[in-house]
Amino acid sequence: MTARIAPAPRPYEKDMEETLERLMPPGIEPLSLFRTLACNPRVFRRFMAGGLLDKGSLGLRDRELVIDRATGLCGAEYEWGVHMALFGERVGFGAAEAKALVAPDGAAANCWSAHDRLLIRMVDELHATATIGDALWAELAEEFEADQLIELLVLTGFYHMVSFTVNALRLAPEAYAQRFP
Repeated sequence: MTARIAPAPRPYEKDMEETLERLMPPGIEPLSLFRTLACNPRVFRRFMAGGLLDKGSLGLRDRELVIDRATGLCGAEYEWGVHMALFGERVGFGAAEAKALVAPDGAAANCWSAHDRLLIRMVDELHATATIGDALWAELAEEFEADQLIELLVLTGFYHMVSFTVNALRLAPEAYAQRFP
């Protein structure tokens, strides 16, 4: 599959180059997604301003569980693979978790704690219905504070948008990224 839009070539504008350097670990080229969005500097800046990869109200594992489930459900192997490669091991995702994150019935997998399963159910329900029913909301409200609930909703939506973008652009997986099981 060939990408529909070629990544913007260097040199980038100074602030864009600085942003890319901050986002990536040393020695790793900026993601194709970021370099492609750099073709439209305004969109790139807005995208970066809307990102939720900073230290928010959620722990890293919760954040990655939501991101990886959302991108997995959307078939966004590019984004899923980057997150699994950079964060999967750090948050304790092994082969069973990787498989469950992309499986239609992933919430039923035995590898999840009740807390993890709740987050997967939330992402699944948002994905399927674009809302959360009262029963699931009550369960979530027992486990998470209001600021965390807002972050969970926005995070799920943001990574749906990222999934739509990488899928429509037909970005090839990064060389180091994991592939769907």
